[in-house]
Amino acid sequence: MTLRSIPSSMDPAVVATIDGELARIEREHRVTVRLAIESGSRAWGFPSPDSDYDCRFVYLGHLDDYLTPWPGRDVIETPLIGLLDVNGWDLVKALRLLVRGNAVLIEWVMSPIVYSGDPQFLTELRELAGAVADRDRVARHYLHLGGRQWRLFDESRSLKKVFYSLRPAMALRWLHEHPDKAVAPMHLPTLLDECELPTEFVESVAELTELKSRTREMGSGGVPAPIAEFIAAEFERAAAEFTGNEPAYRERAQALAADFFRSQLLR
Repeated sequence: MTLRSIPSSMDPAVVATIDGELARIEREHRVTVRLAIESGSRAWGFPSPDSDYDCRFVYLGHLDDYLTPWPGRDVIETPLIGLLDVNGWDLVKALRLLVRGNAVLIEWVMSPIVYSGDPQFLTELRELAGAVADRDRVARHYLHLGGRQWRLFDESRSLKKVFYSLRPAMALRWLHEHPDKAVAPMHLPTLLDECELPTEFVESVAELTELKSRTREMGSGGVPAPIAEFIAAEFERAAAEFTGNEPAYRERAQALAADFFRSQLLR
């Protein structure tokens, strides 16, 4: 059985092109795509009419590819095709970054939009992410990402870019309210639903999301006050709450990731 979860709002022709690209990549690069998801604003829950399709995938090569002193590249990149962007990571690269606290793979395994995937692989990878992800380092990832976008907003004043600070701020709030978790949802509406938030803030986010969903050009200007205050407050709190220190269990995380890799390669 192959996983697939595509909302009806997505253009069937573009989805078919993505399917074709993934099949071509498997054939020409001699790899198996174990999971292919949508990672952009469509999966984050705030698409625009002209949003790109950002397909990301995790692949596994043949055994011989890993038994050499001269390993090949650990990424597969394809040229942009209109609004379509398809790129992927070797499972080795994905696991190394996961253990280091990079939240990108965590987001991929939480994406609500799945082009294709092995159900057992996704289940086991989610379990691994939950076991090895360090919440402090994941939080610092969001703090760095969101803070950088917030500074860029101050320069451009593009309302469209507010979301690139808002979503990391919401992920930080979710981690704060779920102290026993390290894997936050990537979907903004889910983050909003699973946190205790002021009504005025939630309403402001809903209004801005609705505007983004129906216009290609949101213009520039000031951020609605409830949203600006929330983003600033969450970044300030996260900077003090999450230190990003080296996790004490790094060796255990590496061992678990290595075991997972071997199990997938030899399956």
